[in-house]
Amino acid sequence: MGHVVGSSAGGRIRYDPRMRLADRMSRLATEGAMEVAARARALEATGRHVIHLEIGEPDFDTPANIREAAKRALDDGWTHYPPAPGLPVLRRAIADDFRARQGVDVSPDQVVVTPGAKPVMFYALLALAQEGDEVIYPDPGFPIYESMTRFVGATPVPIPMRQEHEFRLDPDELASLVTPRTRMIILNSPANPTGAILTRDDLRTIASIAVERDLTVLTDEIYGRIVYEAEHVSITTFPGLAERTIVIDGFSKSYAMTGWRMGHAILPEPLVAPFTRLIVNSVTGTSAAQQIAAAEALNGPQDDVDRMVAEFRARRALIVDGLNAIPGFRCLRPSGAFYAFPDISGTGLSGSELADRLLSEAGVAVLSGSAFGTVGRNHLRISYANSRENIALALDRIRAVAEPLAVARV
Repeated sequence: MGHVVGSSAGGRIRYDPRMRLADRMSRLATEGAMEVAARARALEATGRHVIHLEIGEPDFDTPANIREAAKRALDDGWTHYPPAPGLPVLRRAIADDFRARQGVDVSPDQVVVTPGAKPVMFYALLALAQEGDEVIYPDPGFPIYESMTRFVGATPVPIPMRQEHEFRLDPDELASLVTPRTRMIILNSPANPTGAILTRDDLRTIASIAVERDLTVLTDEIYGRIVYEAEHVSITTFPGLAERTIVIDGFSKSYAMTGWRMGHAILPEPLVAPFTRLIVNSVTGTSAAQQIAAAEALNGPQDDVDRMVAEFRARRALIVDGLNAIPGFRCLRPSGAFYAFPDISGTGLSGSELADRLLSEAGVAVLSGSAFGTVGRNHLRISYANSRENIALALDRIRAVAEPLAVARV
């Protein structure tokens, strides 16, 4: 409630428009990508040309068969309230797809559908983590993991993902971070912002820790179809893990459906009812027509997905080779997703300092690695979800800013 500041015409009470926020709002952060995108658009409004490499959004249109399925669904009357956990046709398609890709026996009853993947993170933490609990999350990692953990009152515990270890976690370090208060481990493979993929051996060790210490695993697999030489393995494939793992996935990245807001979770059976209650109390359900379209995404042809991944592979080669040719940059070749995460410490600037200069001086919008945690402070996150032509131009502009800085340090 705001503060009374007097009476308006007609005797109505006026309130200060600056509402007194609940203390927990101070624990809720935002996404750096959205902030940088807003700054980039403001710069464009002044007439500057900006190359956008900051947003984690495929620059492809949603495949035509999915769009047509949505149109038909509207004409067929899929315009009413859906069941809270999702339409049976989509829940079945998700279960069948996961079983086919990972070999894990999943029932449609274990699937819940949400408007985007972020609600799954929120519901998992709301349902399972509370004051005094600890949640281990990757650093660098998607910033909402830490933000939502703090918001629900639990304590986020970062586990470093270092370049010298290919941005994969050290299982021994993970074991050392687990305490009697640890409630959950968050995984992301393929990872945002690094593109790293956890190996089978990594996952086997994590699985043994989770079972031994009775921990829940929240595994974010939103980039699971965007992989190159490596394979994507879900931790649910290891003994005893399907019963303690929440799988986050969705359609935004693999099917270029970011604006559709279509996500889902695969849950241990005891969590289905609590998640459904959270859906009922927050969003009621997810657009019925869009769920029909999402079922078509999984059941229909996958040619567009294959072509998109092939194009990302070509762009990956262009941007990684180009970045490594810039003095002061060291960039690993990511195994999945569509991000490069170069170490730019050789320029003498931090990631945030160089990102600011690239936007203001070169018209290239990228993110500081510090937006994803402390380990990334000397890195940039560069999305290659843009054309090869724009990537080549961006590399020229980045080099023009960075090379003099690196040369001056020699």
